[in-house]
Amino acid sequence: MTGEDNTPSGHDISSEFLDTSITRRRLLQGGIASAGALALSGLLGAGTDALASVRGATSVGRTIKLGYVSPETGPLAPFGQADKFVIANLQKVLADGIVIKGTRYPFEVIVEDSQSTDARAAQVASDLINNSHIDLMLVSSTPDVTNPVADQCEANSIPCISTVAPWQSWFFGRGATPKTVYKWTYHFFWGLEDLEAVYYSIWLKVPNNKVIGALWPNDPDGLAFAAKATGFPAFVDPKGYTVINPGQYPDGDDQFTSQISDFISHNAEILTGVPQPPDFITFYQQAAQQGYKPKVATIAKAMLFPSSAYALGSLAQNISSEVWWGPTHPYQSSLTGQSAGTLAGLYETQTNNQWTQPIGFVHALFEVAFAAYKKAGTVDSKEALVGALSKLALNTIVGPLNWATGPVPNVTKTPLVGGQWRKGSKYPYELVIVTNTEHPNIPTAGTPEAIQ
Repeated sequence: MTGEDNTPSGHDISSEFLDTSITRRRLLQGGIASAGALALSGLLGAGTDALASVRGATSVGRTIKLGYVSPETGPLAPFGQADKFVIANLQKVLADGIVIKGTRYPFEVIVEDSQSTDARAAQVASDLINNSHIDLMLVSSTPDVTNPVADQCEANSIPCISTVAPWQSWFFGRGATPKTVYKWTYHFFWGLEDLEAVYYSIWLKVPNNKVIGALWPNDPDGLAFAAKATGFPAFVDPKGYTVINPGQYPDGDDQFTSQISDFISHNAEILTGVPQPPDFITFYQQAAQQGYKPKVATIAKAMLFPSSAYALGSLAQNISSEVWWGPTHPYQSSLTGQSAGTLAGLYETQTNNQWTQPIGFVHALFEVAFAAYKKAGTVDSKEALVGALSKLALNTIVGPLNWATGPVPNVTKTPLVGGQWRKGSKYPYELVIVTNTEHPNIPTAGTPEAIQ
């Protein structure tokens, strides 16, 4: 990551929220926050039409407490980099409140850091439920965070909306079967079938020998990707590809000589994987030193972020990855009316950082939360809230969502396209969309190229 959030001082946002140099520990010691959380109070609204009704509301209801968990620190921290910006943007733009049946309701958002571990995610989720007494949980970013938080909510009968984890990793990774129906937990994101289609569309355009080197960690994502019946092997084997899987490695590993040697000995001209950002940076630098250069490298998770491309420098050129969201996506917020381009541009202006994909999905979490409350017609019935979620259809800044259509109960999918990192004009490396086979409404800006 390249800098701190630098929101102009004229914005009506609490200074402790914006000052990213103040750590959560220091906030606790200073007595500014309680229960290990950074509390953000504000009145949040529901778009231009709703603002008029907010001003005409006849009464003010109780404060609704939203818990929010994501990885602000640790190896998954790039996923949480934009959280503060997104919540502050919503507070600023939507400061007049949400109205349900003539009553205006203020919100409190209590933010917790999972520290990139499942144990910590479960712990803070339990704290938010049992000590902060939240009404609704929002959680983002990899099954290491979403799954333990969702499990806590399911066990404690608390509505939960999650995102930024492949739906198989979230659904089956929690021990579900295709017939499982969770009562309290709902999820939106793409699935492995979408990722595989995107990767395949890239690999078809780059000449290669169809031998894939697989860098899959021993974590929920890695296990889902490696599963023979439902993961990558089931998709690529019938297409004539050979997968070289040296075995799952532990997250945080810093020695990849055995994997690199295996890929070299099998002449794996395709490299894929779902490593954490620091692990892939280490792997790819070691691979370059040991003479392994694939013709195409398509990497989930680690290569989503500008910070990873910057860390690799020239090695980042033409590494490909999935693209879930970006400034050229043709969607807008149901809450603020902001387009994807407007929101990404605002982030860059306010933080002096390059846009990053989680911006849209964190924003969409709040879109879904507010829409569900409006559909439920009440803030005092958890049953009504999850009932609304189970039937919710909503056009969001990340695309259309519809929980009534599956692919499995409690899940709805989002669009996915493919991109490659290339030297940019505005930033050292920029993510260029190069394939949109499944979603042609999302424009491309190039075609797949081989690693030189």
